[in-house]
Amino acid sequence: MPIINSIAALKDEMTGWRRDIHAHPETAFEEVRTSALVAEKLESWGVEVHRGLGKTGVVGVLRGRGDGGRTIGLRADMDALPMNEENDVPWKSTVPGKFHGCGHDGHTSMLLGAAKYLSETRNFDGIVHFIFQPAEEGAGGGRAMVEEGLFDKFHCDEVYALHNWPELPAGTVGLRPGPIMAAADKFDVTIRARGGHAAMPHKANDPVVIAAQIIQAYQTLVSRQTDPLKSAVITVAQIHAGSTYNVIAEEASLSGTLRSFDPEVRAYLTAGMERLAKGIAKAFEAEAEFVFHEGYPATVNHDAQAEKVASVAREVVGADKVSMDAEPSMGAEDFSFMLNKRPGAYLFLGQAGGPSACNVHNPRYDFNDEILPIGASLLASLVESGLKRA
Repeated sequence: MPIINSIAALKDEMTGWRRDIHAHPETAFEEVRTSALVAEKLESWGVEVHRGLGKTGVVGVLRGRGDGGRTIGLRADMDALPMNEENDVPWKSTVPGKFHGCGHDGHTSMLLGAAKYLSETRNFDGIVHFIFQPAEEGAGGGRAMVEEGLFDKFHCDEVYALHNWPELPAGTVGLRPGPIMAAADKFDVTIRARGGHAAMPHKANDPVVIAAQIIQAYQTLVSRQTDPLKSAVITVAQIHAGSTYNVIAEEASLSGTLRSFDPEVRAYLTAGMERLAKGIAKAFEAEAEFVFHEGYPATVNHDAQAEKVASVAREVVGADKVSMDAEPSMGAEDFSFMLNKRPGAYLFLGQAGGPSACNVHNPRYDFNDEILPIGASLLASLVESGLKRA
């Protein structure tokens, strides 16, 4: 079960789809053109198409040979990032402020390649659902599809997804049972104090100083109050206060993210952040408001399904190119919502050595088209292996 020959023959076609999608990026819940392209391709191959789940989501349904009732879901994300591209390539983004800087154009094209191959061969017994998801980049398209009845309407016994990974050599596969990507939550802290003249700080109550104390205290939540074997990251990414040089503001605000793998750590740190913000502000005779925005849960691979992926990957790319001990990422993924509902696994597909050495979310990132047949073969092989004909 190496790279499938007929999928390898689709490389130029998949590259064309990928670059077309790349040149016409669409951000969260605006993937109208992309979803139309996906639906048109699936319908032309005889795949049953359902549109509108999660606003711009597309689900393709394909039945194999035989009357088996088992089902597998394969998911790809379609959205781009709200950022400008700095590459100079013929397929460069034509939309200012929007750019496929995470490789979802490649994910969509690989799943389309797998769908075309499976629709032509149908060498499986059961049903495969091709899940093309919108709005992965922070807007929770995976959650939207699940909440709108994805698995009620399209039952999946198992569900799988992959992500290109510039940190791994092209054509290698990395995964692990258990947590592979972190939960990601947002927070806002607003400090309200007494403003005044910068020359007379004793007559004011400086919220910037209070903010600095809170920022430093937050780091001790991780370094001194969290089990060192349980990873977590608190990042204060924004601080806003004041309007000029010689005025002590009355208000300062902090914003950032909390990332963790363990639900108990997540809950403890959330409570601790609120306690510290309010306690430190009170100690300085000020007030603090803490607002927590729950984001994506941790992406946790199921043990049996992770082993299935590894077994298939060893056949496709070779045992020496598959690691079951991939380093977890503190990045987040809303495929987590699907894995919270159905058994499945999420894998990293190496793409280093392609047109760009940049990591994802970099303005000079670009997807490595050389791995398109590898990803499509992995996805198709998961179906042929998991829904094997008698």
